[in-house]
Amino acid sequence: MNAHHKYLILFIFLFIGHTHAAEPNYPARPVRMLVGFTPGGTSDVVARIISKKLSDTWGQQFVVDNRAGAAGMLATELTARAAPDGHTLIFISSSFAMQPSTTPNLPYDALRDFTPVTLAVSSPYVLVVHPAVEAKSVKELIVLAKAKPGALSSATAGPGSAIHVTAELFNTMAGVNILLVPYKGAVGITDLIAGQVQMTFAGFPQTMPHVKSGRLRVLGISTQARSPLLPDTPTVAEGGVPGFDVAIWYGLIGPAKLPRPILTKLHRGVAQVLKAPDVRQSLTDLSLDIIGNTPEQFAAVIRSDMDKWVKLAKNTSKK
Repeated sequence: MNAHHKYLILFIFLFIGHTHAAEPNYPARPVRMLVGFTPGGTSDVVARIISKKLSDTWGQQFVVDNRAGAAGMLATELTARAAPDGHTLIFISSSFAMQPSTTPNLPYDALRDFTPVTLAVSSPYVLVVHPAVEAKSVKELIVLAKAKPGALSSATAGPGSAIHVTAELFNTMAGVNILLVPYKGAVGITDLIAGQVQMTFAGFPQTMPHVKSGRLRVLGISTQARSPLLPDTPTVAEGGVPGFDVAIWYGLIGPAKLPRPILTKLHRGVAQVLKAPDVRQSLTDLSLDIIGNTPEQFAAVIRSDMDKWVKLAKNTSKK
């Protein structure tokens, strides 16, 4: 064998080795995708849409595992402690970035203990009330709340959750004292429809069927810009709380030190799933904006949101 053939064989072996490094044998077994809330919420629904498509695409099961508790923190801690091999992931909401400012002594570090994969979708919250509530606008709701301090109650998903923090922010910025009632999963909407509580901030998927049926009334949109789905509905900021701006996002993360080849393959896989016409239709039907950004971009969003909520918590505590 001459020197030319030796170099050729060496090149082939190096090429094969590089190819295997770039495309790891992942997933090698079923992947557990944790969701920190009960079935039926937006996190759960979106996680199931993505998981099913990944299972179909890669021929390996992505199994949604609902571990409700502590406003999603129970499942988040399980993820932080999992092996960084890509077989345990968690589908989180923006409450993940809020919790460091609202919950002392978290059992994990939100920046150090995780690997962001992608921010999948985002959406505004809708401020809805029971039809028996006299207020027909955000401004009228504030007047009513000030006239009867503590008489109104709002369903939340528990301390540290995105809905809870959003409701707290509304209380602070509107100068009202609306009682916050924690619930697990969709039970809060059920109690709102029954009139047990008077209002809530929730996603389009949970609220719009009940708004269309007349069982709930929309007063405002949580983001600075109006929603194209409800163009005639003013934002909360327009309705009397200037500067109010909260968007809810949902994304995928894994444990810290996820190997780069696995992270790359996982990100590309989810990005492709989000481009699939049937998935896009399903998510659009849920009134969600499809994002699918890079791990680095998602990390920047998490960091920026954490800074925002920590700053808000400090300013609120000074009052």
